[in-house]
Amino acid sequence: MAIIGIDLGTTNSLAAVWRNGKSELIPNAAREYLTPSVVSVDEDGTILVGAAARERLITHPECTAACFKRAMGTSRRFELGGQSFTAEELSSFVLRRLREDAEAYLGEVVDEAVVSVPAYFAEAQRAATKRAGALAGLTVDRLVNEPSAAAVAGHIGEGEEDKVCLVFDLGGGTLDVSLVERFDNVVSVTAVSGDNFLGGRDFDEFIARGFCQDCGLNFDTLSRPRQESLIRQAETCKMALTHQEPVIMAVSDEEISASLPLTHEWVIRKSSSLFQRMLAPVRKVFLDAGMGANELDELVMVGGSSHMPAVRRYIAKALKKEPAAGTRPDTAIAIGAGICAGMKVRAQDLRGLVLTDVCPFTLGINVLNEAQPDRCLMSPIIERNSVLPSSKEGTYCTARDNQRAIDVKVYQGEQRYCDDNTYLGHVELAVPPAPRGHQFVKVRFTYDINGLLEVDVTGKDGQKGRLVLQGSGMTEGEVEQRLKELEALKLHPRDQEGPRTLIARGERLYAMTVGQLRDQVAYMLDWYQIQLSTQESLRIAKASRRVSEFFDQAEEYIGVDGLPPLDLNPLADEDGEEAT
Repeated sequence: MAIIGIDLGTTNSLAAVWRNGKSELIPNAAREYLTPSVVSVDEDGTILVGAAARERLITHPECTAACFKRAMGTSRRFELGGQSFTAEELSSFVLRRLREDAEAYLGEVVDEAVVSVPAYFAEAQRAATKRAGALAGLTVDRLVNEPSAAAVAGHIGEGEEDKVCLVFDLGGGTLDVSLVERFDNVVSVTAVSGDNFLGGRDFDEFIARGFCQDCGLNFDTLSRPRQESLIRQAETCKMALTHQEPVIMAVSDEEISASLPLTHEWVIRKSSSLFQRMLAPVRKVFLDAGMGANELDELVMVGGSSHMPAVRRYIAKALKKEPAAGTRPDTAIAIGAGICAGMKVRAQDLRGLVLTDVCPFTLGINVLNEAQPDRCLMSPIIERNSVLPSSKEGTYCTARDNQRAIDVKVYQGEQRYCDDNTYLGHVELAVPPAPRGHQFVKVRFTYDINGLLEVDVTGKDGQKGRLVLQGSGMTEGEVEQRLKELEALKLHPRDQEGPRTLIARGERLYAMTVGQLRDQVAYMLDWYQIQLSTQESLRIAKASRRVSEFFDQAEEYIGVDGLPPLDLNPLADEDGEEAT
């Protein structure tokens, strides 16, 4: 049995497998790599998937669905040919087709897949993707963020340490922007942002509307088949603009007759609001990562819509960085998903590569709002862009006199008030009556790379409660096994042997030194404590290396006469962070 990687896209989907030391794209029955993410119901009830379904978007729009990935995790239903489907059910048809193509190509059963998702997908959307896999006969317990897959595919930063890359992933329906860093043999996503409703399909519609506007037509009054025909033609012209300029968009039939030359400048002007929206996630990832665009080493543009010269020029100009060459925008994510599939089966030639991802949304609990008691505030525990797996803890006390229970409600989101975020579940723990603030609980969140969240609540008297939020796709036995594996994460990094040893070494050096050197050792110890307090594994690993190198240098100076004092402040040079 084989495991494959799948790029489940809004417009097109494709699959790859790791074999013979590389990630290999899997062709479909038409010997093409891209399978349109379109589903149609034929007159006899047959489900059509891919190119055949896409052709029916114009002739049978009432029986055909596309761009349903945008509705993943919602209650929206698609009425096709008298039948009703959810987005995950429609996605399962696409996944099943990819699975069947892979089995035919590989000559063996395919029962598991690593599936890519937009980095900005929330828990409901990720759970729906896993359910779609299950409906397609696939075990999907590993989801990989699309920019992370692209980062692995390009071996970003290969041969260099601390190389920062921005992955700009503009697909058919979603935009993902990620800052990715390579540290030793680790490819790590440090910040993500995006727009789940911005992609190539939006450009197609804007081009179609702009064509109608300049030709004196009203797009909104046209029939749905005519609208789909114009959007399809707009897509064709958009793709043609990657090779030539101008491109003539023309329509001539019994209803309308019009033509218009399209240029890159025209596309940017007609789609100006979309271009402005593209920059918002770019700004956000730099802000979240605490760095500026001038610190960027490489720009990688992936996703089929990144083929658009207008998009490439716009982003390159905004970042003052030309896109890296050698990356195929429409296949990079599938190639990366294939590599991740190889990592999952522990392929020998991938054992030295480690991929870390981040939590796209903040996870927290409810706390009392003194100003508005009826609207609880959100207290973050694992903040967005925390490296996964992550385990963090907070302490909370009773809010009223003689309170007999503490109800810990779990939320996901970035808003200040709990009711503006997504509710995930709750744990209630009884406490003895006491004055306000005298009883407390410790709340620990442990969140893994597969989307499993464990909430542990421990009272002052040792009483415990637990909530496990597993999304979908794992049996109870698999959950229990994974929880055992997560136990090691529940140790605060401050309590682990490596950091403790390094702190002890610093304290020894402090005792042995005087003057400016002693001040510098104290400075480094203070800075290291700040890094440990973040509970971010990658950040702590990097800080440990820097502090260890500093201590190595410091020890060379001890007892040596005539040498100037150390001028050591590697922090600002390497990542711009100063101790505070």
